[in-house]
Amino acid sequence: MSDGAAPRILPMGERALLVETASLEHVLALHARLAASRPDGVVDLVPAARTVLVRIDPGVLSVSAARSWIAHAPAVAASRSAVDAVVELDVTYDGPDLGETAELLGVTADELVRRHADAVWTVAFTGFAPGFGYLVSADWPFDVPRLATPRTRVPAGSVGVAAGFAGAYPRETPGGWRLVGTTRAVLFDPDAASPALLAPGTRVRFRAVRGAARASAAPPPQPDRATSVHPRRSDAPRVHGSGADAVRGGADATLRIVDPGLLATVQDLGRAGAASLGVAPSGALDRSALRTANRLVGNPEDAAGVEVTMGGLRAVAERDTWFAIAGAWGRVELDGRDVDPYEAHAWPAGAELHLDWFAHGARAYLAVRGGVDTATALGSSATDVLAGLGPAPLHAGDALAVGTASAPIPVPGIAPWGAPHDDEVEIELAPGPRADWFAPSALAALFEQAWTVTNDADRVGMRLDGPELARTRDGELPSEGMVPGAVQVPLAGRPVVLLADGPVTGGYPVIAVVTDASLDRLAQARPGTRIRFRHARPPR
Repeated sequence: MSDGAAPRILPMGERALLVETASLEHVLALHARLAASRPDGVVDLVPAARTVLVRIDPGVLSVSAARSWIAHAPAVAASRSAVDAVVELDVTYDGPDLGETAELLGVTADELVRRHADAVWTVAFTGFAPGFGYLVSADWPFDVPRLATPRTRVPAGSVGVAAGFAGAYPRETPGGWRLVGTTRAVLFDPDAASPALLAPGTRVRFRAVRGAARASAAPPPQPDRATSVHPRRSDAPRVHGSGADAVRGGADATLRIVDPGLLATVQDLGRAGAASLGVAPSGALDRSALRTANRLVGNPEDAAGVEVTMGGLRAVAERDTWFAIAGAWGRVELDGRDVDPYEAHAWPAGAELHLDWFAHGARAYLAVRGGVDTATALGSSATDVLAGLGPAPLHAGDALAVGTASAPIPVPGIAPWGAPHDDEVEIELAPGPRADWFAPSALAALFEQAWTVTNDADRVGMRLDGPELARTRDGELPSEGMVPGAVQVPLAGRPVVLLADGPVTGGYPVIAVVTDASLDRLAQARPGTRIRFRHARPPR
């Protein structure tokens, strides 16, 4: 694509478009135009290295209308406040890779620090982790190679450089950037009015100090932030944990976890609209099952419940309540007595609920009348296992508070139900933006062959086994926005389907995207399940 060419608008499934530009400079200009003229129905705008991902709600804004808006969005002038505001990050230049990086670039360590601190940086896009900004600067001429072997642990606050970017790690994660310093600034605070300190478009200066203290900005001034990635005031409600004070507000627990099984997390319908901050949608993987369980006990469909993976959960009610189970199929016992799923049941105080290991499907949902009442992060109670956002996965001894419900419990039989299919599942695929990276034989194999869910399957993504999907293009793809259901194909040629906790940007080409309706079926596919892909019907 030449610098003078118009942006290419590519499909990213049925609920998003990927707009490809000639350069990062064009991305920043396009993102500004789209943000300034954003119509109702646009859920997210996610800038990346060469693209802007536009996620939409097709019930409000059709794909064709979104295409027209993107193509005709007017140019905008940068606001004066945006030009003047600069976030300053205090940095101690004590990184373990500082000397080696300077040597690779043919400069002294002091010169590298001076160039890094003198540059005026701009946050081009975020990704990888909530609040992780990819910073660029015309004052930074260096193309820094990543580490040959990424670290398994990069401490929170590490300041690094890679390729033409600089960045700072908001939380402890693996990473392959070269670390040149540290900052104590809180880079991501889900409770703040602006959760990401380094949001796209923010201008940044690094200030060399002997001991990094905090972030500041002028103008406007930035509030002080605690040093924890997820700060908690002493009077803030606890989500859950071990002990009697672990419930919201520290009292009146309704449920106590005896055994979480393989994995149990608190989930609602997720946190849409925060992908530009590096935050995944998260939420229940089988949204239909959660909605059904909530309706059975008279809750709003988006109330938080407990997602149980593969079974094994044991929990005790500490006051009388009602519950319902939907989703995966397995034996359900209340104080040793079998009870049916997809039906509301009274749960007396002191009684133990046991979800045995599932015979069919992968995830069941426990809805309790009133909904699980936890503290929220960015408007949602959902646990994001990749980003560490929201409540931590449940452990034995954790206590959960439950809210109140005013709607009556409906009569039985509000929805048909049955065991999920384990042998073979049909999943519909909509077009992806990078199908032209693959040989015709790969596209044929994607739809003609059966794929097997491997053991590498969790809330982040699902790796499939089958024939190798041959590429026609070599090399890496610059990071671009991702969506749940994106079928990425790494160099090994076997597809990986991103799920609700998957990263919001990625560098593997997306050959197709699972339709929104098929995501719930995919959530119930367990290791060994065969997947057959079908072409989605084009939207009317």
